[in-house]
Amino acid sequence: MATGRTHRPATRSRGIPEATVARLPLYLRALTALSERSVPTVSSEELAAAAGVNSAKLRKDFSYLGSYGTRGVGYDVEYLVYQISRELGLTQDWPVVIVGIGNLGAALANYGGFASRGFRVAALIDADPSMAGKPVAGIPVQHTDELEKIIQDDGVSIGVIATPAGAAQQVCDRLVAAGVTSILNFAPTVLNVPEGVDVRKVDLSIELQILAFHEQRKAGEEAVADAGVVPPAARKQQQPSTDQGPDGDVPAVMPA
Repeated sequence: MATGRTHRPATRSRGIPEATVARLPLYLRALTALSERSVPTVSSEELAAAAGVNSAKLRKDFSYLGSYGTRGVGYDVEYLVYQISRELGLTQDWPVVIVGIGNLGAALANYGGFASRGFRVAALIDADPSMAGKPVAGIPVQHTDELEKIIQDDGVSIGVIATPAGAAQQVCDRLVAAGVTSILNFAPTVLNVPEGVDVRKVDLSIELQILAFHEQRKAGEEAVADAGVVPPAARKQQQPSTDQGPDGDVPAVMPA
């Protein structure tokens, strides 16, 4: 099986837009669920609903893959699983290192979805000497002094940073210098990387803040509804209309 060091996904050379690439995992997740239920075909409307997008966008995305389905039949589920997996590079073996084995790093190490999606956790790395040798998810933790050697020996091209914010940039610099070209960053900080290195940031606090915004807005709307207050826009619509005269003037109100 090929490794991630010598093979890159084909999406860039094929000119697939980044927005489409970002949706491919959503389609793959929905298709995998269908495959596990032995569903042979799926319509664009059904698959779009399962993935949380509209069907027109789905058909446009699939056109970049050269997959158009069959009228009256839909898309072949197994073929689409293979096709999207190939485009995402998931038919290869991608060795991954996780740096920072605190609560979050340990949870990531124990995540069972990596192996089934083509990602192999090659090493767990932490700066705490007392962690060295301790098994997490069946993998012994190694000290950061071994970082460069591990990357070279295992041909690692993807690094996961789960360190505190203050240590993240230094870890990132070492990963990049050792040859890592893709980084998944869980640290609450922005990383500076050279051109050619891809960074995906996962910030749980930001996602929670966005949810808090929506919760606050919903609570405000409910409070307005409970109080029977008519929103300004609605009040404007309820005001009687005044037809203008032929010269554009508002006609005088006739006495009763």
